[in-house]
Amino acid sequence: MTAGSTDDRPLRIALLSYKGNPFCGGQGVYVRHLSRELARLGHQVDVLGGQPYPVLDRVDGPGSLILTELASLDLYREPDPFRTPALREFRGPVDVLEVATMKTGGFPEPLTFSLRARQFLARRKGRYDVVHDNQTLGYGLLGLDRIGFPLVTTIHHPITVDRELELAAAGTRLRRLSLRRWYAFTRMQARVARQLDSIVTVSESSAREIVEHLDVRPDRIAVVPIGADVELWSPDPAVAEVPGRIVTTASANVPLKGLVFLVEALAKLRTEQPEAHLVVVGRRPEDGPVAEAIAGFGLQSCVEFRGGIDDAAFVDLVRSAQVACVPSLYEGFSLPAAEAMATGTPLVATTGGAIPEVSGRDNETCLAVPPGDAGALAQALGRLLADPELRARLGAAGRARVLERFTWKRAAELTADRYRAAIATGAGQHARAGAGWRYV
Repeated sequence: MTAGSTDDRPLRIALLSYKGNPFCGGQGVYVRHLSRELARLGHQVDVLGGQPYPVLDRVDGPGSLILTELASLDLYREPDPFRTPALREFRGPVDVLEVATMKTGGFPEPLTFSLRARQFLARRKGRYDVVHDNQTLGYGLLGLDRIGFPLVTTIHHPITVDRELELAAAGTRLRRLSLRRWYAFTRMQARVARQLDSIVTVSESSAREIVEHLDVRPDRIAVVPIGADVELWSPDPAVAEVPGRIVTTASANVPLKGLVFLVEALAKLRTEQPEAHLVVVGRRPEDGPVAEAIAGFGLQSCVEFRGGIDDAAFVDLVRSAQVACVPSLYEGFSLPAAEAMATGTPLVATTGGAIPEVSGRDNETCLAVPPGDAGALAQALGRLLADPELRARLGAAGRARVLERFTWKRAAELTADRYRAAIATGAGQHARAGAGWRYV
């Protein structure tokens, strides 16, 4: 196969993820499942990851899947976040930049990971046919074609959306100043995004946001929906349903996730349905609006947090619920919605961002409510808890929708098409030829 060819031979893929642990949010879930399905299709996938490192699945089949660790100084690790590294830990200028940015209130990881990734790739010309960046969008990724690598970049949604929502919720001027400094990396991401030729995103809503917030040309964006692992996330009648149980996922204690509105909704709901209770998959916040709402409404005994559970326990928890809920103010896709629907658990979801593209129409595959409306959430949750027939109908329709539209196998196939399109442009061809680029 020659450079620029678009036949269907297996590809050698470098998949980059500056923060890849699936327990840290959607980006880690994306890397884990997409890499597995690409390997199952026969491709050779090398995941280049920073801390917390990606968790990858074992693959039996024609392809291969390995993890290459691109270590940072891991400045945000538990139990000592924002730590000061010892002098012996410093390996070069990128490490100095990482600490200096952190010490001045910024978030260095997208930039410093991109610089480490570029150094790694520059020493390995000819090893990969395409590089796939998972929303790093750091300066180090610009000009990869000049060292022989076509680049495809996934933008789940612009982080500027998170920035605006957190600034709107900030209570003090000092907090707003701190947030602006922390999110300074988004200016870099916008500059980088505008220079990219091949961007993949997960929903039509995210595509519109990328055009609006990052000023990217629409013709450079392709929508490739992601989905659920439908073998894992599936119904199981052997798992007993717990009366009144509502389950939600909150991987981060930020306003974007809308958890405070769900807590308020639970308080309203329990005045009529006292058995209603909430299980949150995530860590209990020690302070902030959610902790204050739980204490203020006296809900300590009926809001439970479960963090760090394994996949099997997570799935069984969702299966045991009478209702799953996605209360987010905005989502670029919403994996929690797709996964809950795949188990056949009926869903209450807001209409924030791309959530309706996943959850479907109100009263057909879910109950849909406006974002930030605790009263509407309480009404929809109460309606489902009180109506077994409605729960059964929406649960079955939700799973059928996921099986038809949102599977990781389909996402991998469509993503591989984007790789071949990027290779076919000839980007990096001259550098690859100089390095003796070939398929082996």
